[in-house]
Amino acid sequence: MRNIVILTGAGISAESGIATFRGPGGLWEGHRVEDVCTPEALARDPALVHRFYDLRRAALATVSPNPAHEALVRLDREWPGELLIVTQNVDDLHERAGARRLLHMHGELRSALCASCSARCAWAVALPLATDCPSCGASALRPDIVFFGEMPYQMERIDAALSRADLFVSIGTSGAVYPAAGFVQLARHHGAATLELNLDPSEGSAWFDETRLGSAGTLVPAWVHEVLTSGEPSSRT
Repeated sequence: MRNIVILTGAGISAESGIATFRGPGGLWEGHRVEDVCTPEALARDPALVHRFYDLRRAALATVSPNPAHEALVRLDREWPGELLIVTQNVDDLHERAGARRLLHMHGELRSALCASCSARCAWAVALPLATDCPSCGASALRPDIVFFGEMPYQMERIDAALSRADLFVSIGTSGAVYPAAGFVQLARHHGAATLELNLDPSEGSAWFDETRLGSAGTLVPAWVHEVLTSGEPSSRT
C-alpha cells in the first residue's frame, strides 16, 4: 500500500468564505494575535477571547464545504493505502464534507477544553465565562484552540505518519507557522515525494518537488482524480 499525508491550511477554507489569518481583512481583523490567540490574552481578558471565538463559531453556520474539501473526501473514501489529512484549520468543513481520516492539530471551534482537567467536549454554541466542565465540574471551559506558544495536538501521530509517507501534500498553507511548516522537510528526510497546491508560492516552496499554483477548488479535484486514476501517489508521475 502507498501512504499519503496531506496538510491543509487557511487557503482551502478561504474559498468557502472563511477569511485567512494572513490576508487583508483576515480572520483576526481588529485584533492583534496577542489579544486573542495566546495564553496571556486569555488570562488578561478572557471575555474578549471567549467573545472572539463565539463569533467565529457562529460564522460557521454561514459557510459550506467547497470542491476541494469534497475532493479530499473522495480520496479518503477510495484510497486503499494509508491516508491522513492533517488540518491547521479550526473550522469543521472537512468533517461536514465527510472526511474521516482527519485530525485537527490546532484545535476546533466546535469544541471546548477544560483548563483544569484537559477534557475536551463538543460545543456548538456560545461559551460563557466560568462554564462548568461536564467531566470534572470545574468552571474552567475555554475555547479548544491551540494558542501560539502551546503544543499542537497529536504530534506523535503526525510524525509517525510522515515517517511512513510516500507522498506529502500541502494545500493552501503559508508555510510560515511551525511546526506545520517543517512537515515538508521531515517528509523529505524519510524519502517522500512532496507536492504543494497553493494560490501563491508558500514560504517553504523551495522544499517541494513540485508546486502547482491556482485555486484549491480547481487544483485539488484535478490532483485527486489523477491519483485515483493512476493508483500512484507520487507527485512525479
